[in-house]
Amino acid sequence: MAGLLALGATAFVLTTSATPSVAPIQEAPRFQGQAMRIGAATRERMTGGSWRPGCPVGFFDLRLLRVSHWGFDGEVHRGRLVVHRDHVRAMLGVMRKLFRLRFPIRRMRLVDAYGADDRRSMAADNTSAFNCRFVAGTEVWSEHAYGRAIDVNPIENPYVTAGGYVSPPAGARFARRSRHAKGMIHRRGPVVDVFADAGWEWGGNWPGPVDYQHFSATGS
Repeated sequence: MAGLLALGATAFVLTTSATPSVAPIQEAPRFQGQAMRIGAATRERMTGGSWRPGCPVGFFDLRLLRVSHWGFDGEVHRGRLVVHRDHVRAMLGVMRKLFRLRFPIRRMRLVDAYGADDRRSMAADNTSAFNCRFVAGTEVWSEHAYGRAIDVNPIENPYVTAGGYVSPPAGARFARRSRHAKGMIHRRGPVVDVFADAGWEWGGNWPGPVDYQHFSATGS
């Protein structure tokens, strides 16, 4: 508070020291996750792309997840995944734990953003789950076609054969798993443990070829 003190013809302004400001306490970002039925707009977007008549599951069996995740930029983002309704609880739990670990995921968009083309999605380092497609080179439904699999950071965690084939090609520099880099998944690392706790197995443990990006509820 300021006051005015008159001494003769001279006036002096008296002030008290201001109360020091206290910086607001910033809360740590919290995980947000929700599951919902496939709405009309998403159904229309997926039809003819990641889903089509003849797929082993219908829209009734699928759920859209919206989840928080840490990005490679150190910021929190909201991603979208489509999974089988039987695995909603497990996948939300996995995403919550990955968020607490601050494990970075570059992007998490529905594969339909890439024309449901698995190669394009991988080249964009996109983490995705449901996609009604066959196992490459076969006529056997992939676990992705059931919503029971997810591919995480495909460039940092590529598919690698004994002959040296790497997919996506940009993942070649990550084929040697002795390397440690942002977004990589390692055999004795926490990401594998998080999925294992949910009952999902890692393609990095396959005898060969190995698929470091791939986790599934059935192990295939």
